Amino acid sequence: MYKIAKNISKKNHRLTLFTIIDMAYCALVYGAGYYDYQEFEFYLLSRKERKTYLTRAKNNMIVSKYNNKEYFELLDDKIKFNKKFSKYINRDYIVIDKNYEEFLAFFKRHKTIIAKIVDGEGGRGIEKYTYKSELDSKKVFNKLIKKHEILIEECITQHKSVSELYDGSVNTLRLFTFNNGNEAVVVNSIFKFGNGGVTDNFSSGGMYTFTDENGFVIVPAIDREDNIYEVHPKSNKKIIGYKVPFYKEACELVCQAAKEINEVKYIGWDVAITKNGPAIIEGNSFPGVFQIKPSFLRNQGLLPKYQKYMDIK
Repeated sequence: MYKIAKNISKKNHRLTLFTIIDMAYCALVYGAGYYDYQEFEFYLLSRKERKTYLTRAKNNMIVSKYNNKEYFELLDDKIKFNKKFSKYINRDYIVIDKNYEEFLAFFKRHKTIIAKIVDGEGGRGIEKYTYKSELDSKKVFNKLIKKHEILIEECITQHKSVSELYDGSVNTLRLFTFNNGNEAVVVNSIFKFGNGGVTDNFSSGGMYTFTDENGFVIVPAIDREDNIYEVHPKSNKKIIGYKVPFYKEACELVCQAAKEINEVKYIGWDVAITKNGPAIIEGNSFPGVFQIKPSFLRNQGLLPKYQKYMDIK
């Protein structure tokens, strides 16, 4: 907290103590933690503007109000998720126990695989393997059993356009849906991509930006250290103006999937874009908070938009 306050104060030519006091005030009044304060630039906002921002505390209240914890495992347990949403994931998978022959046949068939632990998050417990030989495959199998990475999926080949932006990870849309019991709508849309790592996850070194309702990126990307990128540092591709392929189809897919689980009304879906269309990677029962920085687009926070669909203050 002190490090963040110091960096913000240096940027705005203010005393660090003043920033810390304002951080504490925003935590008490708006439920904004110090990462909220930095990421959503509360130091630039008026009191009226601050009230429009979805903070982590307010997000927690949404989850508590609309998402039944008894059904979280259908999203959080990756094996149960794949079974529940099998017609939306658009990829082959197996669950290995001690059946090496089944694993070997799957490995030979797909050549490149992704191994996951059942309840991993934030990019943890996900590894990529390429078939080399049967002898090497046996070593890989034993390693996976030991590490309990028992969900094995074929490696998604993403759309050429998406790989051109960054080819080191599967880059995904995070589409937030709200299901009122009759219909599901997309209430927020971000685009995530890696930056030197093998995942696009924000907590693992990735970055994110926002799209409009047509799938066009509208602002620069940021990473966890609050660095700003108008051009991807690895590919040198321009970020603003990029058009996500099959965007409309991705929105339609997650809205259909959202209707499969009425007990969890607010979900953050990670969706990969392949050459043949969208494929859901996972659903998050406790979606994070993502909003455009006011210095990028001085408008308002997400709260007024959410209030059109949710009974929240």
